[in-house]
Amino acid sequence: MSPVLEDKVAIITGAGRGLGRAYALRFAEEGASLLLPDISLERAEGVAKEIRAKGGEAVAMETDISDENATKKMAEKVIQQYGKVDILVNNAGLWYGVHGRPWDAWTVDEWDWMMAVNLRGTWLCCKSIAPLMIRQSSGKIINIASNVVKVRESQFFLPYALSKVGVYALTQSLAVALGPSGINVNAIAPGPTATEATLAMPDSDKVFADVIAAQC
Repeated sequence: MSPVLEDKVAIITGAGRGLGRAYALRFAEEGASLLLPDISLERAEGVAKEIRAKGGEAVAMETDISDENATKKMAEKVIQQYGKVDILVNNAGLWYGVHGRPWDAWTVDEWDWMMAVNLRGTWLCCKSIAPLMIRQSSGKIINIASNVVKVRESQFFLPYALSKVGVYALTQSLAVALGPSGINVNAIAPGPTATEATLAMPDSDKVFADVIAAQC
């Protein structure tokens, strides 16, 4: 049986660590050729090297998704490298180093930064890549939201939670706007996951204990 993503080209943003790295490694196992944009070129190149060492195809690039010019370069790079793009996984976002606090303890700069990366960045990536998919009348866009918006603890991660609510709304809007062009747009909402970001949280043991308890 052929790998399910054989001959497909995928962009996975924020692939340098955490869930993005896991997505990239699995996509490569399934035969996809990958462009891996990340705020850290060193981390992205490390993942690309892992993939190439196993016989896969992956190219890293440094990209700040909150910068429109950077996302335009991402679109140019994928066409230059592969000639097309079939899948966009909007995984990049701010979570590492984010610690819970009361709703009114966030600064304006922190609020704006969270919105710029998590929400505007996702929109900019879609804005840059969707025209390439429209041209070929096909494509898949997968936005990474979060289940934090559905739990009581969201009050302690307010700007993060609201940025992810925006990702849900963006996903629904783009599904309607791009569907007639043959482009499928969905969101998935991971819960607490044992990534570097979550494990670095001071109460990570309690977080995972609560998650496990809820699964009984």
